[in-house]
Amino acid sequence: MLVLASASPRRQELLRNAGISFVVQASDIPEDALPGESPDACAQRLAREKALAIFQSRSDDYVLGADTIVVIDGLMLNKPENAGDAARMLRLLSGHTHRVITGVCLVGGGKSVPGSQFPVPSFVDVRIETTQVSMSAISEGEIQDYIASGEPMDKAGAYAIQGIASRWINRIEGDYCNVVGLPVALVYRMLKEHQAI
Repeated sequence: MLVLASASPRRQELLRNAGISFVVQASDIPEDALPGESPDACAQRLAREKALAIFQSRSDDYVLGADTIVVIDGLMLNKPENAGDAARMLRLLSGHTHRVITGVCLVGGGKSVPGSQFPVPSFVDVRIETTQVSMSAISEGEIQDYIASGEPMDKAGAYAIQGIASRWINRIEGDYCNVVGLPVALVYRMLKEHQAI
């Protein structure tokens, strides 16, 4: 059984659309970068922590963790804290190209180890996907209207490429699903490699 360690409805929809069976058990890991941590390292660490947190109680299953970060000019944009934070992020992205980075971690094959309180996975596979996204200029009025829609508030970088914000996305290079929140093709390859499907 595949367990998705995420409450994200977008990740769930992507997996369902790809015909991948799973159950959801969301992890409660703080999504903060460590001092001096690079965006790539942060996304991979958080995906790993999420997967391992759930694996402690689901060691007979495969557990999938993921974390998506939007990066512009070296600045990491996670989910906005409030409307003002969302507006700040959208102003940064307006008229520029940014990167969307998703760390993905698949763990499985739990085994008991003497002296260890929790089962230890036989494998911890952590990978990363990056997509370049170009956004056209957004007016201040458009930013305020978009925030009022509520769509940006639980999204990394304060936008949803599959929603209203699609009107401002004029080019992407890489995996579209990655920008939505989960690089499905990469996940499928990982599941096949570890005989999880």
